[in-house]
Amino acid sequence: MAKAKSAFVCTECGAEYSKWQGQCSSCREWNTLTEIRLSSASRPGSSTGNTARQGYAGGASVALTDLSKVDLSELPRFSTTYDEFDRVLGGGLVPGGAILLGGDPGAGKSTLLLQTACHLAQQHRVVYVTGEESLSQVAMRAHRLSLPTQGLSMLAETSVETILGMAEREKPAVLIIDSIQTMHLEDVSSAPGGVAQVRESAAALTRFAKQTGTVLMLVGHVTKDGALAGPRVLEHMIDASLLLEGSSDSRFRTLRGQKNRFGAVNELGVFAMLEQGLREVKNPSAIFLSRAEEMAPGSLVMVVWEGTRPLLVEVQALLDESALGNPRRVAVGFDAQRLAMLLAVLHRHGGLFTGDQDVFVNVVGGMKVLETSADLAVLLAVVSSLQNRSLPRELVVFGEVGLSGEIRPVPSGQERIVEASKHGFTRAIVPRGNAPKKSPAGMEVIAVDRLSEALEAI
Repeated sequence: MAKAKSAFVCTECGAEYSKWQGQCSSCREWNTLTEIRLSSASRPGSSTGNTARQGYAGGASVALTDLSKVDLSELPRFSTTYDEFDRVLGGGLVPGGAILLGGDPGAGKSTLLLQTACHLAQQHRVVYVTGEESLSQVAMRAHRLSLPTQGLSMLAETSVETILGMAEREKPAVLIIDSIQTMHLEDVSSAPGGVAQVRESAAALTRFAKQTGTVLMLVGHVTKDGALAGPRVLEHMIDASLLLEGSSDSRFRTLRGQKNRFGAVNELGVFAMLEQGLREVKNPSAIFLSRAEEMAPGSLVMVVWEGTRPLLVEVQALLDESALGNPRRVAVGFDAQRLAMLLAVLHRHGGLFTGDQDVFVNVVGGMKVLETSADLAVLLAVVSSLQNRSLPRELVVFGEVGLSGEIRPVPSGQERIVEASKHGFTRAIVPRGNAPKKSPAGMEVIAVDRLSEALEAI
């Protein structure tokens, strides 16, 4: 009997090593190597070689194709029946596409996919494979959410071989796996959820999806750091990686695209968790603008760009005299390191000292602002709290602040101003490079070049 071979694989980047070592040489992470068993490999060119991995990208032919002769006709997409879901995916589901949906426990991953599957099953052949819950548990949730259950095929199974055999017979248009961490292959010796099992199971399912044109949707767990669990190579295999986020004390959930081969990344979809399940939020700006009737110092509305649309979000700042030798800089929904940099710019080019103040910044609604257009709004909110002076309710601000105190333009400035005007804002402070030639009706646009000009405008 041949001796079983083993290798050590990094759970972060997927690099392989012949023996264990403390640090991965590729990603420089420590204690991330895990041992996996390898099946015996045949010689190259041998007629008995393993053909299970052939055709991973959709075809097993070895004939070369000229790039100019490749069919450029777009694959026909079909809707998930949810506009917000379609927006994040880039317009809908693509036949043969592999989608990975991750999120914290209780965020609503299974609920979102069950709702999508029940509605899709009215027009397409859909198979929902559950490896974590029993069929009765899934049926109870569907009944509680008042979903149409006719036409949806269910299977409680964790064996990938069994699932693929069923899929070859049934030929579904959509195959949902909940979750990839519970799947296993018989010829892989590690336990379900391990590096080898997750990688090989995902590879087998993805290969089937590419070869048959089936839409594959995988549910993935996340680690305590919020990253998708399993080897990083898992995210390279699939076509779209989506993350469903939402705090336990908020009924709103945000679906963000982190990777998408068929559309724009960092697209955002907003859902509300209700008793009837997840419901789309058609106007996300409205939920982030539920402001108090009496304006308080430190509150200001900014326009951020999420994917392909603008969003109006309120940012709040609070400054208080610090009793510590090293004042605190706390930011929720905003980069804390960037906040410290902006406070230094405010002191150097705005003449306002905050070195003896604790500074707290919060983006209302649980939003996470990842772009630099929020710089100017954050600084003006800080100034408002520092001077204990409320800013006008009808004021909206956006712009990037440079280290020399200049206000830099941001992408899609015209669309941001139009969106603010639609929500009743009548005054805007924007970079001069984003100033429109003709302002929207009823909107006063103040264009600034320097931070000092923005401070004078308020």
